[in-house]
Amino acid sequence: LSRQLNGSIIPSERPNHMMMEVWNPLGVVGVITAFNFPCAVLGWNACIALVCGNCVVWKGAPTTPLITIAMTKIVASVFEKNNLPSAIFTAFCGGAEIGQAIALDTRIPLVSFTGSTKVGQMVQQQVSARFGKCLLELSGNNAIIVMDDADIPLAVRSVLFAAVGTAGQRCTTCRRLLLHESIYQTFLDQLVEVYKQVRIGDPMEKGTLLGPLHTTASKESFLKGIQTIRSQGGKILLGGSSIESEGNFVQPTIVEISPDAPVVREELFGPVLYAMKFQTLKEAIEINNSVPQGLSSSIFTRKPDAIFKWIGPHGSDCGIVNVNIPTNGAEIGGAFGGEKATGGGREAGSDSWKQYMRRATCTINYGSELPLAQGINFG
Repeated sequence: LSRQLNGSIIPSERPNHMMMEVWNPLGVVGVITAFNFPCAVLGWNACIALVCGNCVVWKGAPTTPLITIAMTKIVASVFEKNNLPSAIFTAFCGGAEIGQAIALDTRIPLVSFTGSTKVGQMVQQQVSARFGKCLLELSGNNAIIVMDDADIPLAVRSVLFAAVGTAGQRCTTCRRLLLHESIYQTFLDQLVEVYKQVRIGDPMEKGTLLGPLHTTASKESFLKGIQTIRSQGGKILLGGSSIESEGNFVQPTIVEISPDAPVVREELFGPVLYAMKFQTLKEAIEINNSVPQGLSSSIFTRKPDAIFKWIGPHGSDCGIVNVNIPTNGAEIGGAFGGEKATGGGREAGSDSWKQYMRRATCTINYGSELPLAQGINFG
């Protein structure tokens, strides 16, 4: 990428003139990351920002300070080996006051924030108030649609991986399962059976699919969420409880609920899956698009007309629109991010580097006359 930061040469309509677009560094880029991907999110922000000629100020999550320190030491060692000042990359450990300082600092033209929609909205307001730029990666409320012609075993495995993996603590976790009415019970029966086989425990051990929630507060939020689900008519098909053991372990949970329940519109950051029924593709797309968030989405079908309706302008309104794969596991080669309350930001992808630079349109007059554009003549 550092050898491909290309600008455009633009033909000028004025004689003896040439135009071009020049891309220059912004200066300093602020990166604020979440606990669940404390290395990866930093990597795909900082690497591009540095390649574009910027310095980076990084605030890691307050609950992952050892990773912040370790990563900073690794980066500093690379700079030192290449005779560059290690302060090109600076990190802070701490709480919201540091994030707020980054958001308010006029010396930081771009702030990349990964976290909740609620906090991201506050960051955006603070940065925008000083005319800075924001790159936001916020909450997801992702749906998998399973049509009546889908490969059910493939879809069952995909839903399990997307809903249970990382204990539901990733922005691309599948939180809503939309099943065609003709396969609804068959699919749920198979899904419940594979859920019962999920191994819960130390995620460092081979074969473990479900590890703990991040903190005690996360576990309390899970239990509070289950209470809310029950109060809004949700039926717990499986799970719904914490596990009495050392660590913040909870049961992988499947809930039967109406898509109109208010709790379905929120992101409960844990292994809770909402199962819903639909009759037509149009109805499924409407349910998919009905929540405030718009990160990732997926459909399982073999029908070309359904596939192209899904990925087209009248299909999913998300930034990631998958077919016959789960909502998570995005490859870094494509642009990552979502619409609506997910923030609209994009990281990685073909032209993501442009976000970390400022564009200047440059016109050069190499003649002795001063012609005007569009043939204007003031006499």
